[in-house]
Amino acid sequence: MSLLLQLSRAIDALNRFVGKFVIWLILASTLISAINAVVRKLFNVSSNAYLEIQWYLFAWAFLVAAGYTLLNQEHVRIDVLNSKLSKRAQMWVDIAGFALFLTPLCLVVLYFGIPMLIQQYQTGEMSGNPGGLIRWPVWVALPLGFVLLLLQGWSELIKRVAFLQGRIPDPTIKEGEKSAEEALAEAIRKNEENKNA
Repeated sequence: MSLLLQLSRAIDALNRFVGKFVIWLILASTLISAINAVVRKLFNVSSNAYLEIQWYLFAWAFLVAAGYTLLNQEHVRIDVLNSKLSKRAQMWVDIAGFALFLTPLCLVVLYFGIPMLIQQYQTGEMSGNPGGLIRWPVWVALPLGFVLLLLQGWSELIKRVAFLQGRIPDPTIKEGEKSAEEALAEAIRKNEENKNA
């Protein structure tokens, strides 16, 4: 299990690294959009390439940051149901979700997405819009993003199993976030301080 936990830490580090730089794609998209709007208003000049590069960058940011989103527990969850379960049951639900749903979904997307990327690259398909861009660079984001998401799913799976074995603390608590027990203890302490004051 220690080797798997090292693998998990390496995957976490990879997605943290990717997440730090993905924000620059959003900034670039925003700047291109602003420059395009100014040039269009001032000089009455525009190009479909400016519009397409914006959604290329957005697609890259959205897809490549999926693993980072999972790492930081910002993905969509059904907390209304999950919060009613014990911590062990929550971990088992996560394990089932990562093993039975996330992994097969990512593998299916990769199975169909990689051949499409190869075809796009080989044919050099261009946008149908006048002045549009070549398509394959945006298709690279699909397999890359799903590989990072798949790896992060496996990392989270490893952490859940390690938690159930008592090897690591609760992996679902975000950094800086207090557990329910810590929050309760702090509330009791503050209540006592208020009574004594």
